[in-house]
Amino acid sequence: MTSNIHRSPARAFPLPGRGRSAVAVPAPGPGPQRWAGAPSAALDADGTFVLAYRVRDGEDHNVVARSADGERFTTVALLPRHRFGAAMVERPALVRTSSGRWRLYVSCATPGTKHWWIGVVEAASPEGLAEADVRPVFEGDARTGVKDPVIRYDGREWRAWICCHPLDVPGEEDRMTTAYATSQDGLRWQWLGTVLTGRPGSWDARGARLTSVLPDGRACYDGRASAAENWRERTGLAAPRSLDDSPLLTPVAGSPVADVRYLDVLPLPNGGHRLFYEARLPDDSHELRTELVSHAGKPPSLGGSSTAPRP
Repeated sequence: MTSNIHRSPARAFPLPGRGRSAVAVPAPGPGPQRWAGAPSAALDADGTFVLAYRVRDGEDHNVVARSADGERFTTVALLPRHRFGAAMVERPALVRTSSGRWRLYVSCATPGTKHWWIGVVEAASPEGLAEADVRPVFEGDARTGVKDPVIRYDGREWRAWICCHPLDVPGEEDRMTTAYATSQDGLRWQWLGTVLTGRPGSWDARGARLTSVLPDGRACYDGRASAAENWRERTGLAAPRSLDDSPLLTPVAGSPVADVRYLDVLPLPNGGHRLFYEARLPDDSHELRTELVSHAGKPPSLGGSSTAPRP
């Protein structure tokens, strides 16, 4: 399967740099810790785009926004960190259920600790998520913080890829792996263990955080080599380790493939994809960009790191 990603243009993973990028949400200000990004996107029944993302600008909040074209968004719900009793919030995961309801899985930092937990809010519309009650679904424990979920629902089964941060060594909490869980209702989950890790001596030695997975199991993930590269992750590719139903993933040779982080890939009805990702600017602020990738577009080279062009 890994070799197919390299050799078959029809199976080329949709990556930044294949189309025109546009700034969906500008950086909230100049300098470090001024970020717009960590996106999660879904399509509504009417074909409009619904996007959830994180803004960090002194005060963290999650935003839910709507767009007719996938580039120009209007905010419909704002969820500040204090809404969840959290010191910070990170990447949310947005899901439209088969009944047409909306769920937002939110990443929350426990005040005074390095611990993170994940809760869910649910409403009949994206607008209603602003006032919905939160329910913890992934609580972590004293040894592990959990955040940045990727949630998929195929109408039968819920699947989750969770970024896990070990808390056993003070000062080393930035390390990360990806675990996998399944559920029948998206609320009560069965953990199935770690499915993706960084590799000693490699560009992803410090950790691997899955950011999107396609229906055929191919995925992209954030990685970094050291603690000093925290907030400067790059994107790599991963593929299922076998043709059976194992959830284990293995990095694809040639990664990293893009100098962006939190890449979210939204399949479109016409066979193309719309990408959303967080891009670092020269002053270390981050903006949220989007890009439309045609299924017939020329596949990018996987031989080195690249940054999607500014519009």
